Amino acid sequence: MIRRSTTPPRPSFLRRQESRAFVFYGAMSHWIPACAGMTVRVRAMIFATLLCVALPATASQSLDTVSTTAVTWLQQHRTLPGARMTAEAAPLDSRLQLADCPAPLEASMSGNRRLTARVSVAVHCPVAGGWTVRVPVRVKMFTNVLVTSRPLARGDGIGAADVHIEERDVAGLAYGYVAALDQVDGRSLARPLNAGTVLTPGMLAGRQAVRTGDAVSMEASVEGVTIHADGVAMGAGDTGTRIKVRNATSGKVLDAIVSGPGTVAVLP
Repeated sequence: MIRRSTTPPRPSFLRRQESRAFVFYGAMSHWIPACAGMTVRVRAMIFATLLCVALPATASQSLDTVSTTAVTWLQQHRTLPGARMTAEAAPLDSRLQLADCPAPLEASMSGNRRLTARVSVAVHCPVAGGWTVRVPVRVKMFTNVLVTSRPLARGDGIGAADVHIEERDVAGLAYGYVAALDQVDGRSLARPLNAGTVLTPGMLAGRQAVRTGDAVSMEASVEGVTIHADGVAMGAGDTGTRIKVRNATSGKVLDAIVSGPGTVAVLP
């Protein structure tokens, strides 16, 4: 006696969905034969639940750690002797995804260029296939410099009464700075300066053979005869500079050319 199944045949579209579900679950290793009796709708709900399960997150490197590494390296390796540095890293792109580095991070700067107000520090993960990120950093470097105490004219010499020491940010001084009076080494100013100006090497001209207020020996040639007289310099300059001098006896002001240390040649 042959028994016939009383279960009505499944529509073909359901069989196709079941077949697709079996292939997918098989590929994902989630197909369980015990679930074969479940309806397609129930299995679809299970599948949707599986999609909502979060995959284990890959460990990523903290961007704050990368920035801190750049700032710390700068402060330890590029601070000038006797100076103090403040450094602030610009925020890195939050979309940047870096693999967690299993080794301590390393930092460096290309070349040995002078530190400026804005620098780029390379932070590197020192392992095979490790990443490298350039961190922009804003820098301030505070140290003692010479600052003019009063307005000074072109050709003036620089003495202790003309300048004083202040702590200034030198990272933004593209042309350097003068830190001590002995660095002036008898040179005059190449241009006029206002009070409160940081003295830089480019502001200095040649060395001064005569300074303002110096007692000088005036020489004048009259019909082949050289006459000497005492005078007072009313200007400053190196050899060849034209200045005014005052005759110490008559008080007359004359034009002269500096001919050497403490000596001027009076012009006719």
